[in-house]
Amino acid sequence: MKFYLEITLLPNPEVGIHFLWSKVYQQIHLGLVEIQDDQGHVPMGVAFPEYVQGDKRRVLGVKLRLFAEHEATLSQFNASHWLARLSDYVHCTSIRPVPEKLVGYATYQREQPKTNKERLARRYAKRHGMDLATALHSAVDLTVKPPSGETYKAQLRYCDMTQKTVTTPFIRLQSLSGGQNVLSVD
Repeated sequence: MKFYLEITLLPNPEVGIHFLWSKVYQQIHLGLVEIQDDQGHVPMGVAFPEYVQGDKRRVLGVKLRLFAEHEATLSQFNASHWLARLSDYVHCTSIRPVPEKLVGYATYQREQPKTNKERLARRYAKRHGMDLATALHSAVDLTVKPPSGETYKAQLRYCDMTQKTVTTPFIRLQSLSGGQNVLSVD
């Protein structure tokens, strides 16, 4: 990626940062969907340059960078257009070349932890034609394949699962197609 532009969320006592992230990222996501090709590939990337990983919490910061291989891709995307209704709350820079002397870069990937035992049990019940109570309390056979080992069989009961918490930062989005809430940092 050779070019970028930066979007800064402006502090506002009336609008919380999480709400603002949700609205900004929703608009950016819509724009990225618009420029994807026939195979669903988007010629741009996103970065969070103020992302901080501490001992107890992780924070996205207030900046988002959009990267592209060609300046024309960022021009065509037109971030100002997508963020026009949020212009009082964000600042977009002009398109800039990525500095030649980079020290390094980060790679982000979506994390989708399996945290809700009721949701998992509902899904299992639907797939196996049983009621929720049975799925929640009966033993389920699983095939586990860890990244660094061989496949093995295991059993679990959804009702015995411990509740996991997500420690990575996320942005809450509203799905426009299905209406459900989605946690994302694409």
